Amino acid sequence: MINSTSTVTGTTGTTSTTGTAAVQESEAGSQDRFLKLLVAQMQNQDPMNPMDNSEVTSQMAQINTVKGIERLNASVTSMATGFNAAQPLQAAALVGHTVLAPGSAMQLSGGQAQGGATLGQSAETVSVAIKDSTGAVIRTMALGPQKAGDVRFTWDGATDSGAAATNGTYQFSVTAQAGGQKVETKALTVAQVTSVTPSEKGVTLTLGALGDFSLSQIKQIF
Repeated sequence: MINSTSTVTGTTGTTSTTGTAAVQESEAGSQDRFLKLLVAQMQNQDPMNPMDNSEVTSQMAQINTVKGIERLNASVTSMATGFNAAQPLQAAALVGHTVLAPGSAMQLSGGQAQGGATLGQSAETVSVAIKDSTGAVIRTMALGPQKAGDVRFTWDGATDSGAAATNGTYQFSVTAQAGGQKVETKALTVAQVTSVTPSEKGVTLTLGALGDFSLSQIKQIF
């Protein structure tokens, strides 16, 4: 992981230098074309109606404005490239941390699994239905009244029949009500970050058996 980041950083320096050289070359070309055009314009002006000094000054100001915009674009591009190169190194610090991300899967291990949900508003009753690989509900849990926002819960691996579920991946759904009306809910996966992978599309976090998530999908870090 570190070697990959170092390679990206090295490429950033080369890209920045190349980009600066390209901008300088572009600026030189723009100035040369502008001066040639201005000289030709002055040589072919009407002697009875010569160019006004303010007009020449205005045109000079225009070329300076173009130069400033080109330099600004080069600076912004360089900053964006540097940020993208540093992102994998920053994300690597998340390995071992527990995060909250959109999803309805939970990993049962050692008699414990965690899940969560986002409630659109405060609810009087919140219920969780845990399903096995066939889609059958094996455990129903009542979480009681909950406030609006993110809610987390823990499952001890026990089924409604009292048996202990085997370790593995399970799916769950969350329902909530307030005043007899259904409350909008979005399931959240709670898992530990096991690895970080940089790519052209950004940084991907692997949450064990629950799969890969983009960094932008992470809602909370614990």
